[in-house]
Amino acid sequence: MADKQISLPAKLINGGIAGIVGVTCVFPIDLAKTRLQNQQNGSRLYTSMSDCLIKTIRSEGYFGMYRGAAVNLTLVTPEKAIKLAANDFFRHHLSKDGKLTLVKEMLAGCGAGTCQVVVTTPMEMLKIQLQDAGRLAAQRKLMPETVAAGTVETKSPTAMQITRQLLREKGIAGLYKGLGATLLRDVPFSVIYFPLFANLNNLGKKDAEGPAPFYVSFISGCVAGSTAAVAVNPVDVIKTRLQSLTRGSTEDTYSGVIDCIRKIMRNEGPSAFLKGAYCRALVIAPLFGIAQVVYFLGVGEYILSFLPKKNN
Repeated sequence: MADKQISLPAKLINGGIAGIVGVTCVFPIDLAKTRLQNQQNGSRLYTSMSDCLIKTIRSEGYFGMYRGAAVNLTLVTPEKAIKLAANDFFRHHLSKDGKLTLVKEMLAGCGAGTCQVVVTTPMEMLKIQLQDAGRLAAQRKLMPETVAAGTVETKSPTAMQITRQLLREKGIAGLYKGLGATLLRDVPFSVIYFPLFANLNNLGKKDAEGPAPFYVSFISGCVAGSTAAVAVNPVDVIKTRLQSLTRGSTEDTYSGVIDCIRKIMRNEGPSAFLKGAYCRALVIAPLFGIAQVVYFLGVGEYILSFLPKKNN
């Protein structure tokens, strides 16, 4: 059966609404993931996700858990819209010649993951600086030995200040630092996620022609999202480390993906590549569960139905 056809404006609305709702719900966990992934041996401030969130609230207040959320809420709409719309576009065109096989589903996911990095890379670049600023500030107070001598405590920069600095010093390429690692994360993620979701969702359909119930779409999105998230977590750790512009004096710096892998293996061991995996699964599962429910409920189509239709 061919996939349900949805207009491009509806896809963009669905993806945008789903992204905003999802990010608002899970952003504190995403902040904990970034801080856990960035801390290295000798500068471990947090022992777990809950410990990170508790210390964040104590030192930065409740809204400290949403540091960097504005960047995500601004850019998550085009990011999620591109991902969902691109996957739907590729699935539609790959199924024109016959049945949509697993390989074709994976190719569609690959195309979606490649398209989304145009927005994902600068979004993640800015978000990581803002999220990790609180960890570095806490280190200065609680672990002064990790701070270089003579370092002066400064106010955390805003997203606009970071953007202007990057553009001034490195041009547009500064916002796309870590592009290779982002591709290595997002393409395999989409290759795993979209085919897994589609097949799990099909299992819950009551008949061959109708859509799956919304709870089936939600559960399928959660299962597929968490599975894909954990599978690509090692690359997410590498991406987070490469995109972090500021770090403690005892923390390693990296020149690229290979250098990052080598130093993490030597100094922290293979288990470091699983840092934040639990948090990432908790972030991605509801994020994509909500996205698929909004998509399959047709929220975008409902909103568009109120607009006046053009007469041919």
